[in-house]
Amino acid sequence: MTLEKTPKESFVISTEMVLPNDTNPLHNLMGGRLLHLMDVVAAISAQKHSNRIVVTASVDNVSFKHSPKLGDAITLEAHVTRAFNSSMEVFIRVWSENIPDGSKIETNQAFFTFVAVDQSGRPIMVPKIKPETNIEKKLYEEALQRREVRLMMAGRMKPKDATSLHSIFETIKEVKSE
Repeated sequence: MTLEKTPKESFVISTEMVLPNDTNPLHNLMGGRLLHLMDVVAAISAQKHSNRIVVTASVDNVSFKHSPKLGDAITLEAHVTRAFNSSMEVFIRVWSENIPDGSKIETNQAFFTFVAVDQSGRPIMVPKIKPETNIEKKLYEEALQRREVRLMMAGRMKPKDATSLHSIFETIKEVKSE
């Protein structure tokens, strides 16, 4: 198994058209349909990184900034930001494009977490990530904090054990005391 991979090795892009069956009565893309598409593109990215079967472990907050409309093309991009033991954080960005009028707008961003599993469904080790660009490095560094928040929210980590979050709170205390 490769010990390290770059985020670009897990990069996936997918484009879909918003069809009538994908929309609500207002002719906007249904949120559940978008989440499904995001889960698929993120899973492919995690599989490319790990070369394994992956399962969705968590989905962070997904805010709907803009609603893709009937007939729009939606483009989803995903790549792994950080790998832990068997889990991988995947960053997804979504754009909606009205091709006839030439407008394009970002509609969503989210982080999904996947776990690589063996044929029996047991977690298995994955390669580490070696970020190259400044944005990749920033996403990589912040991933540990996002992971600790996820684990605390799931009741799998106590706040006192969230070591990367301690520094944030210490910085806030220092700023307030100045």
